Amino acid sequence: MARYVVDVMPKPEILDPQGKAVLGALPRLGFAGVTEVRQGKRFELEIEGEASEASLAEVIQMAETLLSNPVIEDFEVHVEGDDAAGGKHKA
Repeated sequence: MARYVVDVMPKPEILDPQGKAVLGALPRLGFAGVTEVRQGKRFELEIEGEASEASLAEVIQMAETLLSNPVIEDFEVHVEGDDAAGGKHKA
């Protein structure tokens, strides 16, 4: 079984009010030195069989159509625990 990870983040030009709220709270909790926080989403998908280019392409299609909003978010897909099979894909 192959595990694919899809990380979804707001595009850099999109405001991130949740990230700003976390950034404002950190100093009040005693954490200093943090200059930027962006909040995103992480999806872990287990696909039957071994990691392959075909299953990577299918996960990318899932990310494009359901897991992210391509207007305001970017995503990156990688195979967890295996840098060779499938590699990384950024969109």
